[in-house]
Amino acid sequence: MKSLLLQVGAPPTSAWDLILGGTLPTKLILLILLGFSMASWILIFWKWRQFREVRSQGTEFLQAMERAQRLEDAYRIILTLPDSPYGRVFRQGVNFFSELRPGALREGAPKGEGLSRTQLEALRMVLETEESEERAELAVGLTWLAVIGSISPLLGLMGTVLGVMNAFLGIVATGSTNIGAVAPGVAEALVTTVMGLAVAIPAVIGYNYFVARLNLVSGELEGFSSEFIGTLAREGRV
Repeated sequence: MKSLLLQVGAPPTSAWDLILGGTLPTKLILLILLGFSMASWILIFWKWRQFREVRSQGTEFLQAMERAQRLEDAYRIILTLPDSPYGRVFRQGVNFFSELRPGALREGAPKGEGLSRTQLEALRMVLETEESEERAELAVGLTWLAVIGSISPLLGLMGTVLGVMNAFLGIVATGSTNIGAVAPGVAEALVTTVMGLAVAIPAVIGYNYFVARLNLVSGELEGFSSEFIGTLAREGRV
């Protein structure tokens, strides 16, 4: 009813007038889109900060590894660094190796028998499991960005359809087909479309950016796991 009064009364002069004069379904859709927008920006800032910290931790971790001469040295250095995905993967590998060869990483310990093929495959599986867990932890929240990016335009489209329907109802109520009778309803319909796109675009951009960052970190973790096993081989532990 408000949209019909808007069409026959004073013409709207801004998008805010269209929102205030819109129908209840249109307002509900705009309210949902507003909630989606707030949620997406919270997720974007949270993930940006998280990946920035991971990038800084990765740089610090690699610099520490470059200073280590042997696996024992690397383990002692890593224990002094802040907790990070890189450090957790390294500690998981070292702890599993220590379970297979107790005391092998103690200072001055003699080199014992290397790992068998079965033990080496088990070590590789342990590292891959830890990598998967770290990837899953970093991926938390990205699914919601994808959902918001895909659902928001559809909600905007639904609001557009409702607005066009109201425009036709306005034509029937006024018995006029001039631009003054049609324009307010059509303009109201376009507001939800614009809002849906405004919510979806940042969410989609953020999702793709963070997925790229996630793939980069995952690749670094996989490369480090291979380097860890290579270090064992160079030191005669495999």
